[in-house]
Amino acid sequence: MELDKKHGFMLQWLIGIGDLVVLNLMFMLVYVLLDPIYTQAIVNNLREVILLLNFCYFFSLYFIPIQLHRSIVYLDKVVQRAFGVITLLIFLFATCLVFLNVGDVLATFLLVYYISTIVVFSCWRVLVRLMLKFYRRKGYNFKKVVIVGAGKNGMELFKVMKDDISSGFNILGFFDDNLALKDILPNYLGTTDEVEDFVIRKDIDEIYCTLPGTNDEKILRLLNFAEKHMIRFYIVPEFYRNVKKSMVMEILESIPLLTVRREPLQAFYNRALKRTFDIVFSLCVLCTIFPILYIVVGFLIKRSSPGPIFFKQKRTGLYGYEFECYKFRTMKVNAEADTLQAVKDDPRKTKIGDFLRRTNLDEFPQFINVLKGDMSVVGPRPHMLKHTEQYSALIDKYMVRHLVKPGVTGWAQVTGYRGETKTLEQMEGRVKRDVWYIENWSFFLDLKIIVVTLLNMFRGEKNAY
Repeated sequence: MELDKKHGFMLQWLIGIGDLVVLNLMFMLVYVLLDPIYTQAIVNNLREVILLLNFCYFFSLYFIPIQLHRSIVYLDKVVQRAFGVITLLIFLFATCLVFLNVGDVLATFLLVYYISTIVVFSCWRVLVRLMLKFYRRKGYNFKKVVIVGAGKNGMELFKVMKDDISSGFNILGFFDDNLALKDILPNYLGTTDEVEDFVIRKDIDEIYCTLPGTNDEKILRLLNFAEKHMIRFYIVPEFYRNVKKSMVMEILESIPLLTVRREPLQAFYNRALKRTFDIVFSLCVLCTIFPILYIVVGFLIKRSSPGPIFFKQKRTGLYGYEFECYKFRTMKVNAEADTLQAVKDDPRKTKIGDFLRRTNLDEFPQFINVLKGDMSVVGPRPHMLKHTEQYSALIDKYMVRHLVKPGVTGWAQVTGYRGETKTLEQMEGRVKRDVWYIENWSFFLDLKIIVVTLLNMFRGEKNAY
């Protein structure tokens, strides 16, 4: 069964109804199971409170709309958006209850409802997505599409669409003016002059155009045709053959602009959230764990070799500016500290220093840098000035990693790129992961990196030396 254009929003409505069922069932479950002392404020206004809850859900969808029905949605994004919807919903709901003078009494109820609903609602959304993918694999809920242009971009687009049939694409074939392709492609449909008739006859849902820019007249003709017949039209830019990455569209008045990457941390809200978390997290560490570490570790460092407890080194920070990075000293005082990277079985290391490195405890003074604003809890690791100078000349995207603050831990470190970089390929792998982090930042990703880092601290890391 193909996707009916007239009922294209039906799936969203069904998901929305399911959302409401989950939200209301969880509300009643918590209401019944929780001690009446925490729910007595709404006993006499239960229907009104439930109505308010449902209203807040619809208002939340205005900011975080349902996207489960889209062709490609990753499960981690499903969970992230579910968390966002419930958090916004509870915030709005609690705010309204405060104005009704019942918010304080319901604080415990709201907290229990919030935590339990996040878990159940996320599982519900993931289940819906998995069911939809299964449904599409069976050949239902698909969109009929054609690709105009069978060049390199067209073939790559075809491969991506065909790789996962659960995306819901039914590709009928290609149109191209190169008649030689007729004997090569098993699904060659004709020349570009035949697109309109075929699309009308077969009731095509979407047209994907991969023609080169020199065919602007043909592209414009097809675009106008698609607009007139309410068919969605997509263009794969010609330069994608050379720039193999996603790009972001921005608008300068009426002029479209393409930027080479999306940067979530360019948004003020995301920067404020990350900075607030940095301050709170670093203060918690510096006021609880760090004083004990400083006394114990500082004593052992002093016993191991003469010199200061802290090791201070100039490193490259945000936008390439230098800052003084703090660590617990893990080596004997030496003249090569600012030029020579630590290696396995490094003779400069002290016994306590080797332990500190393997457990990441040597990095704890960097929470002082986080509180000062030089660093973040999570981000690309700051490198020595010599490394910045050396690798920026060898790796094209090396300096991109400095578009955000460096971190105490980072995505590269928890995915196998911690420690010494013996080869250029290893550094390229680290930079690739740093750039990926910048382009895909989310608060949940930061939390994930922190959790994995903590687990690695207890397990120990083979590359930590």
